[in-house]
Amino acid sequence: MTKDYYKTLGVDKTASDAEIKKAFSKLAHEHHPDKKNGNEAKFKEANEAYQVLKNKKKRNQYDTFGSADGNPFGGAGFGGGNPFSGGFQQSNINMDDLGDIFGDIFGGGFSRSTRRSRVQRGHDIEVAMEISFEEAIFGIERTIELKKNIVCSKCSGKGGTGLKTCSKCHGSGKVKVQQNTFFGNFQSLAQCPDCEGQGEIIEKICGYCAGKGFLMGKDKIKVKVPAGVDTDQSLRLSAKGEPGLKGAPAGDLFIRIKVKKSSKFEREGNTIKSTIRLKYSQLIKGDKISVDTVDGPIKLKIPAFTSSNKVFILKNKGVHHLHGRGRGDHLVTVKLSMPNSLTKEQKKLVEDLEKKGL
Repeated sequence: MTKDYYKTLGVDKTASDAEIKKAFSKLAHEHHPDKKNGNEAKFKEANEAYQVLKNKKKRNQYDTFGSADGNPFGGAGFGGGNPFSGGFQQSNINMDDLGDIFGDIFGGGFSRSTRRSRVQRGHDIEVAMEISFEEAIFGIERTIELKKNIVCSKCSGKGGTGLKTCSKCHGSGKVKVQQNTFFGNFQSLAQCPDCEGQGEIIEKICGYCAGKGFLMGKDKIKVKVPAGVDTDQSLRLSAKGEPGLKGAPAGDLFIRIKVKKSSKFEREGNTIKSTIRLKYSQLIKGDKISVDTVDGPIKLKIPAFTSSNKVFILKNKGVHHLHGRGRGDHLVTVKLSMPNSLTKEQKKLVEDLEKKGL
């Protein structure tokens, strides 16, 4: 009976290599025998299909001749001999591929390539900083004090003094480990547990930090907030977070900005907005008034017969462009100031104006 490998993996005949690998990975995770609800038979079928379709030459031969009786590969299937009789044969399995696919199942996978041990970089820290409206416009430099792990002053973050070659890994930082899996026994390289991949062991542990290289303390950090920053934006200070283990690189410090609201101004991007209220006489006759800006008060000329809701533009009086040059504008909206009540004399004046058509 002809086996439809494409149907087995659930892909089209035009499927790319990436799509084929993705389909096999999904089925392998679902049916792997080492999992609680695994299905060995379906896992073998999926792997057989994958071993053929992932290989360009074998896939081309399969597309041309299929696996029906009389095909040039013989009844044993691809690769010479049935790879599924009496267990898997390693010669028919690409361990690098399976290492990528089953890394999360077996912890490190089956890849024959050695992996570089990771240094234990320090953790990142995020803190909030509240600044005023004006400080956000022009920027500010401020020193903050954080309670966090700091580098040990006694051992300078090294965790102790004197180094000797690790006897377990002989300085390589890696040791061979054997894994018993469904496919058989395999050897791989792992980080040395004694020296944590460093290849060296400290002879005299620092009693001040217990060999960690850091301990809890207070750290004063100078923060430069750039002009134009806004609420919920973050500043990143490299290597100002938690120190790494035994001299490893420190994490980063992220400062989340919160800008206080202003009683005078509103902000919209790089534009500042404010409103002033004028008397009817000022709008009719015109006037020269004082207007508050973030740079201080300035004089603004109100032309005669200015209508309510008129918007005046104060060029370059807005927010500084973040990490750029120039500033936005300040928009001043003029509104008519309505009195709560009128005197008899004022009422008569209004009536006189009404009679004159004003």
